[in-house]
Amino acid sequence: MKRYLAVIGVCWFCLSGASLFAQKVDVTFGGGSLFTSGTEFNGAFLPAEGGSTYLGTSADVLLRHNLGVQGEVYWRVNQGLYGGQIPFRPVFWNFNAMYFHRSNKLLAFEGVAGVGVETLRFYSGNLSCDVSGNCTNFISNNHFMGAAGGGLRLYFYHRLFIRPEARVYMIPNNTGNSKTLGFSSDFPLRYGASIGYAFGASKY
Repeated sequence: MKRYLAVIGVCWFCLSGASLFAQKVDVTFGGGSLFTSGTEFNGAFLPAEGGSTYLGTSADVLLRHNLGVQGEVYWRVNQGLYGGQIPFRPVFWNFNAMYFHRSNKLLAFEGVAGVGVETLRFYSGNLSCDVSGNCTNFISNNHFMGAAGGGLRLYFYHRLFIRPEARVYMIPNNTGNSKTLGFSSDFPLRYGASIGYAFGASKY
C-alpha cells in the first residue's frame, strides 16, 4: 500500500504542475467491480480477476477547451485465490487523454483513452529481500495495457459530483504463456462510480 501511495503522490505532483496552465482540475475517489468472461484453455478454466470490490482514485486536468489529461489507479481490495491456492491482487494504472463536455449546470460527459500497466501481485507468504534491505512477500508481473471508457458526471452540490463510469482494459497476453500465470480474459471491464470535487473555472 505504501508503494501505491508513493506513486499516487508523484502523479498528484505532476498533475499539480500541469494545473498551473489548466482551466479546471478534478479529483475523485471511487469503487466498483471488475467483469471478465470465462474461457477454457487446455481443458481447464482460467480464473477471473473480478468477483471482488475495486477501489481507486483519479485526477484530471482540463488544459484547453474540452481536452485534458487524466491519471488513475484502481486495485482489488480483497486478495483472490489463483487455482484455489495462490493469493493474488491486480492493480491497474493508466494515464489517459480526456474529452470533457459539460452540457449544463448539473450534467457533464467525459470520454477517455490511454495506456498504462496492469500489475499482478502473487503473494507467497515468505519474505524476499534485496541488497538494500527492502522486503516483500509477493512477486509482480507487469503487463502493458490500453484503456478506454467514459463517465457521466452528475453535479449534486456546487462543485461536488457523482460519476457512474466504465473502463475496458486491453491487455495483450493477459491469458498467460509458458512463463506467466494467466487469467480468463485479455479485456477485463471495470464498472462503478466515483465521487469527486471540481476545482477551477466553470462557466456554470
